[in-house]
Amino acid sequence: MTWLLLFGGLVGLIVGAEAMVRGASRIAARLGISALVIGLTVVAFGTSSPELAVSINSAAIGQASLAVGNIIGSNIFNILFILGLSALITPLMVSRQFIRLEIPLLLLVSFLIWGFAGNGTLGRLEGGVLILGLAGYTWFLISRTKQTIKREGRSNETTNPPLRGKRWVIDGFLVLGGLGLLVLGSRWLVQSAVILARFWGLSELVIGITIIAAGTSLPEVVTSVIAGLRGERDIAVGNVIGSNLINTLGVLGFAGLIAPDGIGISSAALRFDIPVMIVVTFACLPVFFTRGEISRWEGGLFLGYYLAYTAYLLLAAGQHKALPVFSTVFLYFAVPLTLITLLVLALQAQRSRGGNP
Repeated sequence: MTWLLLFGGLVGLIVGAEAMVRGASRIAARLGISALVIGLTVVAFGTSSPELAVSINSAAIGQASLAVGNIIGSNIFNILFILGLSALITPLMVSRQFIRLEIPLLLLVSFLIWGFAGNGTLGRLEGGVLILGLAGYTWFLISRTKQTIKREGRSNETTNPPLRGKRWVIDGFLVLGGLGLLVLGSRWLVQSAVILARFWGLSELVIGITIIAAGTSLPEVVTSVIAGLRGERDIAVGNVIGSNLINTLGVLGFAGLIAPDGIGISSAALRFDIPVMIVVTFACLPVFFTRGEISRWEGGLFLGYYLAYTAYLLLAAGQHKALPVFSTVFLYFAVPLTLITLLVLALQAQRSRGGNP
């Protein structure tokens, strides 16, 4: 029954997010909002809605470790697994906008989360600051999009479908039904995850970082892989980075506001998981600088690191005797060698661009 509850929760989250995004996108289009703005706001928020539902539900019932693990794990999963898998299918293009703004902003927000969590708790004040940051980022996205449309001479009017009452009812039902499935699915997922954590002897943080993070990130997986297959390779990258920003600012912010006593941050998350999230985000810079794309071998590297990170979590949870050897090889050989390789490639790519007329 627990596994059925877990599977039903995942299905509810995926179907609910899809229904909500579809209905909200159609309503926004009928209100005259451009497709570009819809993609940057409605769709980005929609793919992060499973994380929001699970984290808020976890914080409300006192399972704060699940909320923290969900956000940290989703951000790591998005970059290493989703970008890695998408790049293995087809090399991904990276726009200069993400290199100059979104990646540094995501790094800044990640360091801010680490600083907020330094005392072991993320309370309502910190949650409010993060929510204000999300509001400012959303306003900036909409303003920048409008300026781009105006500069390129494109009309902000969309080819809206007729304002028929039946369509409004259907789309409204999709939004409400999607929200209902998100709430129900998140509740089932959290309940089943707590039961499994206790049965396996794993901490709620590890369950949140692995099972729940992967499950709530499935909408991003589908969006990025399909975008890559359709040749919309920049969308695949934008979906991941935008989702991570919304996760850290919005999802963690709302969870901090709702949690009765704030969100407790474990010492394990402070020492290891949050730094890993920061390092993974930082690793995007040299990768993105190399010819403005994520190649297949770099995608394979990302995917390999996600598997290694997951293996480390499971070994640490079980206190396996292979953990010391695995940690030494991973931390003192694989990671430094990879970072040096990526930095050299980034410098070569920069010199190559500088030498071109």
